[in-house]
Amino acid sequence: MMQRFLNRINFTDIALGIIGAGLVGLIVIGSFKTLAEGNYTTRQWLDFVVFGIAQGSIYALIALGYTLVYGILRMINFAHSEVFMSGAFTAYFAADAMAKSGFLRANTFIAILILFAIAMATSVLIGVLVERIAYRPLRRAPRLVPLITAIGASFFLQYTFKGLYGDQFKAYPEIAALKGSYTFGDFNITKIQIVVILSAALLMLGLYLYVQYTKAGKAMRAVSEDKDVAALMGIDVDAIIVRTFVIGAALAGAAGILYAITFRQVNFFMGFVPGIKAFTAAVLGGIGNIPGAMVGGLFLGLFESVGPILFLDGLNVPAPYQLKDVIAFTLLVLVLLFRPSGILGERLAQKKA
Repeated sequence: MMQRFLNRINFTDIALGIIGAGLVGLIVIGSFKTLAEGNYTTRQWLDFVVFGIAQGSIYALIALGYTLVYGILRMINFAHSEVFMSGAFTAYFAADAMAKSGFLRANTFIAILILFAIAMATSVLIGVLVERIAYRPLRRAPRLVPLITAIGASFFLQYTFKGLYGDQFKAYPEIAALKGSYTFGDFNITKIQIVVILSAALLMLGLYLYVQYTKAGKAMRAVSEDKDVAALMGIDVDAIIVRTFVIGAALAGAAGILYAITFRQVNFFMGFVPGIKAFTAAVLGGIGNIPGAMVGGLFLGLFESVGPILFLDGLNVPAPYQLKDVIAFTLLVLVLLFRPSGILGERLAQKKA
């Protein structure tokens, strides 16, 4: 038995094992040194955690769009990052108009609802158009073809919005009612973080209940298992696929508003980095797995927020937070090395091609 195990090991396995062990070793040593030096207070660590949860909530909402489409069509919708961008960028003009008229300050709750409605409607429109024009004609094509099409659709949308809205950064107006924070002992949380975390939690809970306990959700799960059999059972496969794009795009539009009120800047290229991070989160959680996308997003957000300081400060790295993207993708490498199916695994692994 040991001989068979040794025969299966090759140079690549050994190299990957050494890399993985080295990365884990650096993380452990760096974390130990950082905590031993005691340069950060309990309150600062809690601030890192809260920021990570808020940021991870946004990643999770975007990641759900990737994982929903993959679960149904077995393709990566790389244009999803531009679906996220389109809603937030379009809603900026409404936010700016409401801020200048005073409506945003006088009727903050209604104004935020309007922004969510505009962003989600715009993202849904873009998502449905991409599905109908770019993906549906290629549904039976080899998998590489829709992948290339998705990349092309992403660039098309980026430069379309650049032409329509300009290439300058737009500053979202500050929402006075969301300024400030609440402090409970060593725990501090801003009003914007509360809005982001609660909004994301409600949207994710709503999606989970919809998919698990409604007739339409059961139809989505049936189509994800086998489209041909689902069609024979009387399910309108095209309608279910469109519904999947609508839900994913609506969540991306909502994430766009949460991102905009948090970071207060939008432009035509704003979807690229959050989109890549959200795709990473979907892979971390287990692509095609809805709870996995949620967990992956939160995990990535926390890792990005806490990781640079925890792992690198003790190693005397001059600017550890500048390496947060390196930390995020190192996490992806480690997860894929030791658990290729993701944190929660792949529920659809036995699905037919």
